[in-house]
Formats: sequence, C-alpha cells, structure tokens
Amino acid sequence: MFTGLIETVGHVAHVTTTDGGVRISIRTSLAEELADGESVAVNGVCLTVAQKVDGAFQADIGPETARVTTLGGLRVDQPVNLERAIRAGARFGGHFVQGHVDGIGTVRQLRAEGEAHWLKVAFSPDLAPLFVPKGSVALDGVSLTVAALGDTEFDVMIIPFTWAHTSLSALREGAAVNLECDVIGKYVARAVELCGPA
Repeated sequence: MFTGLIETVGHVAHVTTTDGGVRISIRTSLAEELADGESVAVNGVCLTVAQKVDGAFQADIGPETARVTTLGGLRVDQPVNLERAIRAGARFGGHFVQGHVDGIGTVRQLRAEGEAHWLKVAFSPDLAPLFVPKGSVALDGVSLTVAALGDTEFDVMIIPFTWAHTSLSALREGAAVNLECDVIGKYVARAVELCGPA
C-alpha cells in the first residue's frame, strides 16, 4: 500500500528485454535503503526490488504489466516517481494507492497559472464510473484531486512543491501517464455493477 506522496525522483539507468518481460535498473538515492524483495512504486506501479547494484535497484516488469502501464516504454535517463510502501503505524497522507494501474491516460493540455500548473488528462470511457469531482486519482503515482471532470477527460492542478519534486514537470502534451483511480470508488462501482443501484 502507498500514499501517492512521492519520496524522490529516480532515473532509468538500464532497460533490458528478458524472456519474462523487462528488467529495469533505476538510479536513486534510496537504493542503499532498499531491501531485496521490498515493494517500490515506480511511476505508480508496484514493483519488487530484485537486486541493488551501484546506487541503483533492479526490478522485473512482467509482460502484462508492460502492456497495461507505461513501464513497457521506459527510456534510459527518463525520470520516474518513486515511493516505498507505507509502514504500519506511519502517518498517512495522500490517499490509498495500491500500485495497481487501472489504465493509461494521455496528457491533452498543460498550462501554467501563476506558479501552479494545470494538466488535462484524457482517459478511456470504461474508467468513467471511477472518477468523481474532487475525488482522488494517482497520476504516475502522485496523489492528486480531480478538479474538473468531463466524460473522458479530467483536470488536476499541480502545486509548485509537487511540480518541483516529482517527474510530472517532465510531461509534455501527448505523453502517456499511469492512472490509478480511488480504491473506494472501485469497490462502490463493483457493488453497483453486481447488485444494481439501491
């Protein structure tokens, strides 16, 4: 379980295709603190630390994860958001993030307002029931609030601190981003699907 509060931005050091998918190596100041087998969210996708080597950690991306997230298209030197799993008893901020991506969105518009930035993100129509105005969404692992909502697009505002301390500042129009909708909304949508509205 994660919170969507990014600890640091790492950079992709290597991307290697394997029989089982893709192995990536991420350079980060967190590398020495990580343990083999530990969970780390990389751009919002929960991965397992397979090995640590020279200030970096390696993780495997299975074929399905490569298909349904943006991790299959990672490039060397690309910045990525990193968050370790929350520890029991720790102060909880952000929102409940599982590291299980629901779909890939596309940045339609990026505009500044003072020192803040707005992002308009398009999403697949099948995700529409999982978004609500002022609800939570994780965008490349960053906990954000849906400020405006359309049928297939939503807007989020990025405050200056988040812009400076995550990889969101590297996004450009047309970029693909990982989306994880609020887990509470997913359970409600599933219950309505199975039982019908009250």
